[in-house]
Amino acid sequence: MVEENQVYELVGEAGFRRLVEAFYRRVPADKVLGAMYPPDDLPGAEDRLCGFLIFRFGGPQTYIEERGHPALRMRHAPFAVTHEARDHWLTAMTAALDEAGFSDAALEVLRPFFDNTATFLINRLD
Repeated sequence: MVEENQVYELVGEAGFRRLVEAFYRRVPADKVLGAMYPPDDLPGAEDRLCGFLIFRFGGPQTYIEERGHPALRMRHAPFAVTHEARDHWLTAMTAALDEAGFSDAALEVLRPFFDNTATFLINRLD
């Protein structure tokens, strides 16, 4: 099995960009996610998520250098991340993963990471 810090070697920056672009194409049309993401910040959100994923999975440390520790719970605290929001986010990310065309080895790491992290970020009851 591939280690988390080896995923970047498998997908590279272009792969993570492809994934994040596929995800954010789904956001505006989603009834829950669309309300959570200000339309004028979608490009910024896209850049932040891509940078985080690149750093998290073994790529360059640019995200840390520019933004510091990810502090995911703190950064998401202003948003109502309910079970419903988690499910919508995960549905969009799963579809984006399918579209990105990653290897099975990369998906074996990424799918549980996204599932676990989305659940970890729940901060409000439905």
